[in-house]
Amino acid sequence: MSNESLNQRRLQATPRGIGVMCGFYAERAENATLWDITGKEVIDFAAGIAVLNTGHRHPRIIAAIEKQLQAFTHTAYQIVPYESYISLAERINERVPVDGPAKTAFFTTGAEAVENAVKIARAYTRRPGIIAFGGGFHGRTSMTLALTGKVAPYKTGFGPFPGSVYHALYPNALHGITTADALKSLERIFKADIAADQVAAIILEPVQGEGGFNIAPVEFIQALRDLCDTHGILLIADEVQSGFARTGKLFAMEYYPAKADLITMAKSLAGGMPLSAVAGRAEVMDAPAAGGLGGTYAGNPLAVAAAHAVLDVIDDEHLCKRARELGAHLVEVLNNARSSCAYIADVRAQGSMVAVEFNDPHTGEPSAEFTRQVLDAALAEGLLLLSCGVYGNVIRFLYPLTIPDAQFRTALDIIRRALTR
Repeated sequence: MSNESLNQRRLQATPRGIGVMCGFYAERAENATLWDITGKEVIDFAAGIAVLNTGHRHPRIIAAIEKQLQAFTHTAYQIVPYESYISLAERINERVPVDGPAKTAFFTTGAEAVENAVKIARAYTRRPGIIAFGGGFHGRTSMTLALTGKVAPYKTGFGPFPGSVYHALYPNALHGITTADALKSLERIFKADIAADQVAAIILEPVQGEGGFNIAPVEFIQALRDLCDTHGILLIADEVQSGFARTGKLFAMEYYPAKADLITMAKSLAGGMPLSAVAGRAEVMDAPAAGGLGGTYAGNPLAVAAAHAVLDVIDDEHLCKRARELGAHLVEVLNNARSSCAYIADVRAQGSMVAVEFNDPHTGEPSAEFTRQVLDAALAEGLLLLSCGVYGNVIRFLYPLTIPDAQFRTALDIIRRALTR
């Protein structure tokens, strides 16, 4: 068996719509390291797309899953409930940054969490409209694609999408979109597309993921909160990618004085196991009737056990602090590279949610080509990186926060060489 033969089998057995980035196939993994089927070692700065803040196969997560395996693997929580689901909800309720008492419901994927947040918002407000933002990514289902503000490759060929969804501008200083511009675009929606009193919720990522790790300004979040309060609209923070210590806090919304009404989460919540959640103000969460929320696999006991262990690891290993420290080292490397890499247009960071954006130094246009060259150069030296951004010209860094210091320094050296070759 070889990577080449597996690739041929993949092309025959699976549809092209499931795009695959790497030409090698994983055999095993440990913390921040992957080995392919030939034994080649790769430093993993992709982490399953921000799923492994606690690293591959953390011993405490493995132990928690193994313990649960000896008890039961599935009952469907809505049929026969279990204490671990309740206690995990209690732990999240204590820490989720919303005003007043909170409640939490569990699901399986990030898209499910977002769809259920929309359901909850509509049930609470009795309104249809949802406003999202350009550059945002909220999932691959029909509803979440309607919310997503990036066409290729996610939306191509899949329309029409559910209605009553509208897109505003997201602040982006590099691309000339100010907070004032973004707020004016919301006012235009209220004038041209849907009345404010028909909008159930405004949903945004406080740090956009696929959009390029764009960080919402504090004044923008506050203005959205004020706007929502004025018009009786709910504010939903999508923290599927930014949650669970990635930004240097458990949730990115902790950086903002203004609070969301609902927060969606997934990815690193369960350290590689499929689990997502919606948490929010108790009165809002209680709006749907009994039976209106749930799912066959929602809150799977193995995934719930893993999530308990993830929260323990984040606290006991001080991963929020480590995220800030590692991110600062990476930002220093990226900023130092500006003098020898004219393609670097911007470096953005919130803790270890770090990105570098590349523009052609001659035209000023986004350079997806140079971005790909950097990715290829890094991978040739054994470092796996991911791109993102509406124009595909941003590299995001999603290393496990548990990565050993020596391995992190090795990765930084590879990044230096890839940028200044």
